[in-house]
Amino acid sequence: MPPFWGTLIYHFMIAFGVVFGAGCFSGIAAVINDQPPLKAMNDMSAFVKVWAIAIALGGSFNSLEMFEKGLLQGEIRAMVREVVFIIIAIAGANCGAYALKLVSGFGDWLP
Repeated sequence: MPPFWGTLIYHFMIAFGVVFGAGCFSGIAAVINDQPPLKAMNDMSAFVKVWAIAIALGGSFNSLEMFEKGLLQGEIRAMVREVVFIIIAIAGANCGAYALKLVSGFGDWLP
């Protein structure tokens, strides 16, 4: 099992890759279906964020088990680790969506 920092990097990059990849492939599908690809990419990246977080965490049951151990068995450290993993996965999913917006031309959120 990788150390704590390695696991954080895995969670971040997996969530980032799921969102970014889903957006890119939805753009390709939109071109094939004669739809506007940039809108499809933006919509898909927003839709897939929750699933990217669940995928990065390896399913939500492991996270729920850690919360149970933290609350019922007093393993606060395990619960805090899981909260950090969830926050990192959320950050990865959001960064993937922002990168896709930048690539697809929806970069008006930049100064």
